[in-house]
Amino acid sequence: MFDTVKVMIDGFEEEIEKGTTLDELSKKYCPNRKYPIILAHVNNRIRELNYPVMQNKNIEFLDWTTSAGNKAYINGLLFLVSYAVKELYGNNAEVYVLHSIDKGIYIETNFKLNEEILKAIEDKMRQVVSFDMNITKVEVDKNDAINYFTSMNDLVKVNVMRYVTSTTVTLYRLGDLYDYFYYYMPISTGCLTSFEFTYLNEKGFVLRFPTIYIPDRVKEYKHSADIFSIFKEIKDSNKLMGINTLADLNNIISNSKANDLIRVSEIMQNNKLCELVKSIYDKKDKIKIVLIAGPSSSGKTTTSRKLCLLFKSFGMKPITISMDDYFVERSETPVNEKGEADFECLEAVDLELFDKQVSELLDGKEVVAPTYNFIYGKKEFNNHVKLNNNSIIIIEGIHALNDKVLPSIDDDFKFKIYLSALSELNIDNHNKISTTDHRLLRRIIRDNRTRGYNVEDTLKLWPKVREGEEKYIFPFQYNPDVTFNTALVYEIGVLKTYVEPLLYSVDNDSEYYEEAKRLLNFLRNFLPIPTDAIPQDSILREFIGGSCFHD
Repeated sequence: MFDTVKVMIDGFEEEIEKGTTLDELSKKYCPNRKYPIILAHVNNRIRELNYPVMQNKNIEFLDWTTSAGNKAYINGLLFLVSYAVKELYGNNAEVYVLHSIDKGIYIETNFKLNEEILKAIEDKMRQVVSFDMNITKVEVDKNDAINYFTSMNDLVKVNVMRYVTSTTVTLYRLGDLYDYFYYYMPISTGCLTSFEFTYLNEKGFVLRFPTIYIPDRVKEYKHSADIFSIFKEIKDSNKLMGINTLADLNNIISNSKANDLIRVSEIMQNNKLCELVKSIYDKKDKIKIVLIAGPSSSGKTTTSRKLCLLFKSFGMKPITISMDDYFVERSETPVNEKGEADFECLEAVDLELFDKQVSELLDGKEVVAPTYNFIYGKKEFNNHVKLNNNSIIIIEGIHALNDKVLPSIDDDFKFKIYLSALSELNIDNHNKISTTDHRLLRRIIRDNRTRGYNVEDTLKLWPKVREGEEKYIFPFQYNPDVTFNTALVYEIGVLKTYVEPLLYSVDNDSEYYEEAKRLLNFLRNFLPIPTDAIPQDSILREFIGGSCFHD
């Protein structure tokens, strides 16, 4: 008689044979799931589906509608792209996973693309999916991994491996191809059924896939030339500083040149901001309002303060207005479908009062503007404001770029700025740095420093924050006058020194342990950077402390 164990599978108790894999369980007990199962939560741990169940467990299967499942699904697709390219065009053919773009990922190749070639890659991928080929996790000696990637001429990964402190590394194998990913992977290609390509040019294409926000289809691609120009500008700036890869950054740090890098990075960012203010100043007879929006932890507060100083240097008198001061009374705050107060939605702002007061300011009238008392949940009218001939209004808020904001004011009077923490610096050719993770690290540090939140508090709130961004911020990122990047090339090395101890505080029985571990695995690729040379007006100071604008 076989040994058996009792398990809870998606809330139902079952008795199973000891050693049964999660994959076998998913096929037996969850055969009709709408979306493919990618991973599983097992007693609060994320496991790949080849994990054998040896004792009583609580099992929750994860498909691509979950954050963990979606990340693993994307990893699988990226591995599949690389495999298909090498199968078709040989080991010297390479793909470069560069950055996210409109619910997809922009990828370039080291050979000339056309639509026919891209179609051949897609067909090869779909063939491999139909074969349901195994994706196998293997633990190898670090030196063996370095030798393998050297033989594949993947010198970027070789240089990254040199900074790995452990003696072994975890690789994944598909066919005869090995690769390194810092997150989980599906156990076979059969689940990678939903993806599409968009051909852009002879250098690159966009890989698109379902997301947790749009799980039932692959979103149609919407091209933004502005976003692409920002990424090209970032890449060119990094090259000027001698940084093409994470290994280049780590090399600068290990050779005690981080302080120079910090100073150059800060000067370059300040110069771009100064050029932006100059372009607005040149149109000062027409532009009366600067609207600033961006997702959480994109540096809106510091950027608006720096803009004020720069406008003053041009002889102007900026007036700052935060849309947060125009929240409706707390008793009037809309509720979401769960009956919870929804502070992120547009209706949480008193738009009528906001429009009325800004219009009156432009008409030369004095207004008594509110300051929102977050303790009592009400507006307090105590701020007398009036413009003069040299004034310009700077408005900051997550809804600032929404067309429903200030509808009675002519768009010609407005200048819209979208902020985001964008990075063109990737770990290696196949592992990009997530803009979302970058902002999350910023927020964990700031929440802990300014609000006393622990990591779990921030991680608990983060899905709601992200949902609000998807609804109220990202739809308007395509129509600003300028997209401004607030990320600094050296930044994550600094964030690492602050956030690692916080992440280690998450207990292994916490529901947020796996997310903390994922971020720690990501950060281990970066060498730490000291903060001594970071100026007080740096955007980074908004998060780590020591800002001349905040503390």
